[in-house]
Amino acid sequence: MRKKLFALMTAALIAALVLAACGPSATQPPATKLPAPAQPTQPPAVQPTPPPATEPAPPADIPIATYDGKSLSVPPEECNGDYTGLIQSVVATDDHTVVFTLCRPDPAFLSKIAFNVFSIYPSEWLEATAKDGKRTSEGLEKPVGTGPYILQEWKRGESITFVANPDYYGEPPAAKTLIFRWSTESAARLLELQAGTVDGIDNVGPDDFEVIRNDPNLQLMIRPALNIFYIGITNTFKPWDDVRVRKAIAMGIDRQRIVDQFYPPGSEVASHFTPCAIPNGCVGDAWYDFDPEAGRQLLAEAGFPDGFKTKLYYRDVVRGYLPQVSNVAQDIQAQLKNNLNIDAEIVLMESGAFIEASSAGSLDGLYLLGWTADYPHVTNFLDFHFGRANPQFGNPFPEIYDNLEKGAQIVDPKQSEPYYVAANNAIRELVPMVPVAHGGSATAYRADVTNPQASPLGNELFAFSKPGDRDTFVWMQNAEPISLFCADESDGESLRACEQVMEALYGFTINGTDVVPVLAESCDPNADLTVWTCSLRKGVKFHDGTDFDAYDVVATFNMGLNIASPTHAGNTNLWDYYDYLWGLMKKPGQ
Repeated sequence: MRKKLFALMTAALIAALVLAACGPSATQPPATKLPAPAQPTQPPAVQPTPPPATEPAPPADIPIATYDGKSLSVPPEECNGDYTGLIQSVVATDDHTVVFTLCRPDPAFLSKIAFNVFSIYPSEWLEATAKDGKRTSEGLEKPVGTGPYILQEWKRGESITFVANPDYYGEPPAAKTLIFRWSTESAARLLELQAGTVDGIDNVGPDDFEVIRNDPNLQLMIRPALNIFYIGITNTFKPWDDVRVRKAIAMGIDRQRIVDQFYPPGSEVASHFTPCAIPNGCVGDAWYDFDPEAGRQLLAEAGFPDGFKTKLYYRDVVRGYLPQVSNVAQDIQAQLKNNLNIDAEIVLMESGAFIEASSAGSLDGLYLLGWTADYPHVTNFLDFHFGRANPQFGNPFPEIYDNLEKGAQIVDPKQSEPYYVAANNAIRELVPMVPVAHGGSATAYRADVTNPQASPLGNELFAFSKPGDRDTFVWMQNAEPISLFCADESDGESLRACEQVMEALYGFTINGTDVVPVLAESCDPNADLTVWTCSLRKGVKFHDGTDFDAYDVVATFNMGLNIASPTHAGNTNLWDYYDYLWGLMKKPGQ
């Protein structure tokens, strides 16, 4: 989602956003100027070293949900037990009404269900494309949704073609055909745009902002820096289990140099993990100053006076938070050697394998990753990464997640501020990762494209952009999608492609962060924000011709949350967003 608000974040939106942690599982009957090294080490892609198998596997999670086609629920008493998920039940009370009952109040409910990962699928399709705990190739590559475009063809390694949905209930797409292409090189993307072979490109190279501004045939769209680039560390591997070693990395990397050398205008060094444009994002103490001497002293105290060897993992995929990937990797490699005497072997991984390994906490060295907001609230940055359920950085820290869970239940940012001060200070003290930069980025379009987009959430909807007098809109992004079953993806390139086909109950305004109804006409809460009643749009059809109704909503959330369901079958089966934003319907094994 996987993803600065500036003036976009209104007071009303702030009051509506807070994440409540509550959570998981179930049973289900089937329902129908440092010089870079002269020759930086860059071996071919390899798989990460698995963690040592010296400890017994933890007990399996226990399913606790029931599903009958009309209702998905966990026993109400589980909300006060080991179940830490948010949703107690999702019930279709009639064909066009769905009621969500929560374990705890969630003022961020609408912003969360607006995230496209929670788009609605036909119940029959979910059953037909799940087999032996995995999603079939048809399920991964041919999504069926309700959106303005239908997937026509995916030529792996080349392009994806979408065509207008003839039965779309809303305004027809501005272009009859939409084509996604990709290139990892910003220069190559710009050349295609200048040649007129594409209509829009993502993540303009840092050196190309002025080139585009000065070209009358092109237009530049600045994307607010609602993101974070960080150096990840997994504390279940040595020597990263020693906080002194992690803190040495925090002090030994010149983050200002990285921003100055490799980032475009509008970028800034991160004082905190969360961008300061988000309320409570930058409360608490700022990050460590660059102090390599203090870093070397910490390494000596930890038993590494002469440094050590490690790996530095990354994927060669450009993001707004990391615009020059290999250059930054090589610079960090050089800084580790020159500042801390740490020899880091650069390991380039395939994007899907990298995301899966980093998400599972199985990378034994440092790694380069980042995040762009899915919805504009501090919980989306902190709860996802530092919550008790996330193994990405190794063993989570209660000093962090206890405060996050308390802060997430408070609507007023001022009242929740003390908890975020404590959480941010704990992140600084325990160093689960090193925040580096909030990256400014931009999209660019041919001059005759109307309604050009640069969403602060990275969720451009191209049905609303018209490519001059042409019938086909061609978009070039940084990488090929991993899959198009985005309920179980967190990669931004995959999610943007799914946005063109799939729809959720709510969505976000074009180039904005306000929520708007999509498949729902409204979702109204009770007084304490624990029950949300959603009235659904009528007359909507899926791309396969079946009717959209409330039972599809229940089936979709059953697919995502119910670990015992036959339809709980994805690509990686990590279910990042369902797990971290709602909590899977399960409780820990005894």
